[in-house]
Amino acid sequence: MSDESVENREFRSGFVTLAGRPNAGKSTLLNAVMGEKLAITSNVAQTTRHRIRAIYDTDDMQMVLVDTPGIHKPHDPLGEELNYSAMQGLQDVDVVAFVLDASEPLGKGDIYVLRELAKLDSKKILVVNKLDLVNQEKAAKQIEKAQAYLDFDDIVACSALRGFNVDGFIEAVRRLLPEGPRWFPEGMDTDQPTEVVVAEFIREKILHMTHDEVPHSIGVKVDHLDYDEDKDMYFVEASIYVDRESQKGIVIGKGGEGIKKIGTAARKDIETFLGAHCNLDLIVKVKHNWRQDATQIRKFGYGEGL
Repeated sequence: MSDESVENREFRSGFVTLAGRPNAGKSTLLNAVMGEKLAITSNVAQTTRHRIRAIYDTDDMQMVLVDTPGIHKPHDPLGEELNYSAMQGLQDVDVVAFVLDASEPLGKGDIYVLRELAKLDSKKILVVNKLDLVNQEKAAKQIEKAQAYLDFDDIVACSALRGFNVDGFIEAVRRLLPEGPRWFPEGMDTDQPTEVVVAEFIREKILHMTHDEVPHSIGVKVDHLDYDEDKDMYFVEASIYVDRESQKGIVIGKGGEGIKKIGTAARKDIETFLGAHCNLDLIVKVKHNWRQDATQIRKFGYGEGL
C-alpha cells in the first residue's frame, strides 16, 4: 500500500461487481468488507437471489459493492432469472472481482464465467477466496489456472470467512476505481428495501434448518413491516411459500417447533439490522410450482424483480 496520506489522495468511487459460480464466497466477502451482515450465506446453490448493492465509504473512496447470484446452468425459470440478473450485474461497472473458491478445482462453471468476463472492458481482480482451507502451493496453482483464461489487473488471496486480507481486497479495488463523486449519501449501507433484507434473513434460516428437498422451493415475502415508536419495536408479518403441502409440514415441524426455531434465529439478525426489538409473525403457505412462473418469481423480488 502506498505511503501517501488520506488527505493527499484523490477521491475515488465506482461500482464493483462480485462474480463467480455459486458458493465461491461472494456474499461472505461482501459482509466481511462491510463489517456487518447484509447478504445471507449458506452452502445451498441459489442462496443469493437478489442483486445486492452495499455502499462502503471511507474518507477517500466510495465503493458500491454489487453481490450477484452465482452464475450457473439454470434448470428452471427461477434459475434463468437469477442468471440474467447476474449477467446484468456485470454491465457498466468499473471493476469486476472474480471470486474463486481456492478449495475447489477450477471447473466448467468457473471457466464459463471467466470467458464472459473477458468480453468486458471493466478492470478485473482475481479474488482467491477460502485461503484458510488450502496451502500456498494449491492457491498458486488456482491462480495460474485462472490466469490462463483472463489477464487480471490485480490478484488478491484472502479468507472472507476468517477476515484474512479483506483489507487487501479493499485497497486493490481503491487503486482501480476512477476518480468520482459519492453516488450514495454517507451512512447509507445498502439500497435494498428493508422488507427485502428482512425476508432474506428469514429465508437464510430456513436454508440452514430444513431438509435437502426444501431450500430451492422456499420463497419469502414480508407482508407488513411497521415500527411502533412508543414501544421502540418493529412488527413484522411474513409469508413463507413452498411448492408442496409436504414441504409445509417440514418447515412448520412437529408441534410447530420448526417454524419457532426459524423465527427465533431470524429475529436476532433482524433486530441487529433494524436496531430495535422485533415481533416476528410467520405463516407458511403453499404456492404450487411458483418457481416456474416468472410473474411470481419477480413478485418475490428475485432476479430483476421489484
